[in-house]
Amino acid sequence: MDQKNSVGATTSSTALLRDEVGGDREIRPREPWKGEFVKSIVYAGLDAIVTSFSLISSISATRRSSVDVLVLGFANLVADGISMGFGDFVSSSTEKDVAARERAVTEWDVSNHGGTEELGLLRQYQTLGMDVNDAMTVVNIFAKYKEIMVDEKMMAQKGMLPPDQADKPWKHGLVTFAAFLLFGSVPLLSFIVLIPFTHSDTLKFVGACVLAAFALALLGLAKAKIAGQNYAFSMVVTLFNGAIAAAAAYTLGSLLTNVAGLE
Repeated sequence: MDQKNSVGATTSSTALLRDEVGGDREIRPREPWKGEFVKSIVYAGLDAIVTSFSLISSISATRRSSVDVLVLGFANLVADGISMGFGDFVSSSTEKDVAARERAVTEWDVSNHGGTEELGLLRQYQTLGMDVNDAMTVVNIFAKYKEIMVDEKMMAQKGMLPPDQADKPWKHGLVTFAAFLLFGSVPLLSFIVLIPFTHSDTLKFVGACVLAAFALALLGLAKAKIAGQNYAFSMVVTLFNGAIAAAAAYTLGSLLTNVAGLE
């Protein structure tokens, strides 16, 4: 009997050891990069760099001066930044208002038609593959706590998270605006930094290409960190996106200049 217990304990210890070192399990997936404003910063930055560099490419194709590039570039950057920031504010506030309204409706349903709502949640859990007895146990527990019941119904049946009262839509709009201006200015820096060293607009444009590629690569890494993607693949896709947009803008600007007969 003691020998059996000893063997069983050894087996359990061995299994536990294998479990701890991950011998019998798949590698744990990479967690996404968490942060309240991380996504707003990264995606606004990507949009800003592509937009700004595409504008620089189209203006450079028309053989305009560095002054024209800076004036038009920064003017467009500020206008687009305001639009992006306001759009993020409106989107976030609307999403929050919709969630609050949906929660109010769900709360009324739970208060006035509790039995029907519990039955609906029970069927939802069964649809997801839960045993009927287990589903009834879970629903009966939730039914004791109205607030939890309301939140659970929103997530299980409507696919919506309860509204976060601490969330401030204006903060998202402000962060998006600031990120757009910051990252969108990167390609334009070449036309400022190189002023004391060269008068060649071609060299300044090449410098803008290098800075834009560097910024896109960094944001591609950040995007991979957020989504748990492969770093190299994310960088290549991000750089490819910027290159295609800039090439299209440059080609179109050059083509329209030649068609219009502009010098």
